[in-house]
This record gives sequence, C-alpha cells and structure tokens, in this order.
Amino acid sequence: QVELVESGGGLVQTGGSLRLSCEVSGRRLGSYAIAWFRQAPGKEREFLASITWGFGKTDYAESVKGRFTISRDNAKHTAYLQMSGLYFDDTAVYYCASRTRDTSSFTTWGQGTRVTVSS
Repeated sequence: QVELVESGGGLVQTGGSLRLSCEVSGRRLGSYAIAWFRQAPGKEREFLASITWGFGKTDYAESVKGRFTISRDNAKHTAYLQMSGLYFDDTAVYYCASRTRDTSSFTTWGQGTRVTVSS
C-alpha cells in the first residue's frame, strides 16, 4: 500500500508563491507517477500536473502552465508542486495522488493540504 502525505499549504497573498510537498511511504515501488489535483469549494476536482518517478516525464493542465512546476526528489521519495503568481481562484485543497504503471488512473490519495490566497 502506497501512502501519501501532503504538506506546505497555508495562507499567501495574491502574487505570492508556495511549494507543496508530497511524501510517499509504504510500498513505494508501487508508485509509477504522482499527480497534483485541487478542489475548490463548490467545484469539481481539477487535475494540475503529473510526473513519473523514473524519467521525470511531466504533464500540465493548460490552466497552470507557466505558473506551477512539478518536480520530484527520488532520494527523498517526495514530489513537489511549486506555485507562483497565486491569485484568489487558486484557493483550494490540494491533493497529491499516485498511480501504478499499468493504469492511467490515480487511485491512491493523500489527505490534502489547504491553500488560501488572500486578495
């Protein structure tokens, strides 16, 4: 069982930056890729970015390209989401999720970390 723990959320002013972390534990070999999602109040969950542990292949939602950067540190078993130019609509609970090699679905989720952007 892969376990994920997010951290790094908090309150930030408009235009500010935050770096979220997602630490992976448990059966780490079962994790092929990590993704970041978010869910704002009253809205559906939104995919933001993903990265594979091996080659570091990344994928981004158009809405965050140029502002958010996903990365990973294999030695620390941790993935990151660097967010810059934050504005009010980025306020949400941010989740990391893991998928195995043989599926495109992210099936293991962390508990989430809240990001609040003040205007």
